[in-house]
Amino acid sequence: MHGEYKVPGGKLVVADVDVVDGLLRSPRISGDFFLEPDEALEAINTALDGLPAGLEAREIAARVDAGLPPGTVMLGLSAEAVGITVRRAVARASDWHQHEWRLIHAGPQEPALHMALDQVLAEEVGAGRRPPTLRIWEWASPSIIIGSFQSLRNEVDAEAARRHGVTVVRRISGGGAMFVEPGNTITYSLYAPESLVAGMSFAESYAFLDDWVLGALGELGVKAWYQPLNDITSDQGKIGGAAQKRLASGAVLHHVTMSYDIDADKMLQVLRIGREKVSDKGITSAKKRVDPLRRQTGLPREEIIDRMIGHFRARHGLAADHLTDDETRLAEKYVTDKFDTEAWTARVP
Repeated sequence: MHGEYKVPGGKLVVADVDVVDGLLRSPRISGDFFLEPDEALEAINTALDGLPAGLEAREIAARVDAGLPPGTVMLGLSAEAVGITVRRAVARASDWHQHEWRLIHAGPQEPALHMALDQVLAEEVGAGRRPPTLRIWEWASPSIIIGSFQSLRNEVDAEAARRHGVTVVRRISGGGAMFVEPGNTITYSLYAPESLVAGMSFAESYAFLDDWVLGALGELGVKAWYQPLNDITSDQGKIGGAAQKRLASGAVLHHVTMSYDIDADKMLQVLRIGREKVSDKGITSAKKRVDPLRRQTGLPREEIIDRMIGHFRARHGLAADHLTDDETRLAEKYVTDKFDTEAWTARVP
């Protein structure tokens, strides 16, 4: 069994291992990481040999930690990364380069249609009718997108939203509310087979799926990292947030909204941002939570998007694609039947 894991912000870790009678046998860890002393690598392999194949990544990591020689130094590697890599090998996880990634970057679309397209494209990838896909969103109108489990009245000031012409929609993934305006937001979705994140917990997969965008931001001069569970942040402030949904069809939907620019005053009028949400980030003002990419890069939004796409293409491969007629029709049906209905938007009042 073979598994690979690119440590977010770190190095590639590879695990080759056999499973005999439910136990790990002949484990071989390798990669482009740095490790001292040399005998630490053999200590890792020895710690893995004979472990139950069904252990979780954190349990494997604990065994690895316990078996390391005193004074071991790991660079680009951690015991947790070894655990995840072994789990991916046992789960027969796929890797980015095993998939032929497609790009969809269409013109501006209304918020409810974006919600519907997320469900449709994830279902199509899960059914094997569409290759794994990266979709860049363009917004036709301002919107608040609330998480699948959020209370509508607790998150949104309905009167202020109407006054500012802001549409409220509910997505199928969990997480918090996002305020978006055309031209001020960079939003993308990944639709991938669940095999890509096999062996990972939800928390582990967030940073894994967005490591490419952290690399792209780095090339733009923005030092960004993941703030667990789902924030992309920098030393200047939060840049964006991610959300994820695993579908029964065997697909994972992972989407991210990043702020290129933001009308903070309007955001605070339409969103009910409570003190607890602000205080748990260690800050005192919601206005200071988000630091737009326009200020950090000085680049036009379109150039940032083009650079992001180029980074993904260079790293994982990416071919231009478009929505099929069937996908468009089904998404429009989902808008009518679900995403543009009061029953869905206010399902948690």
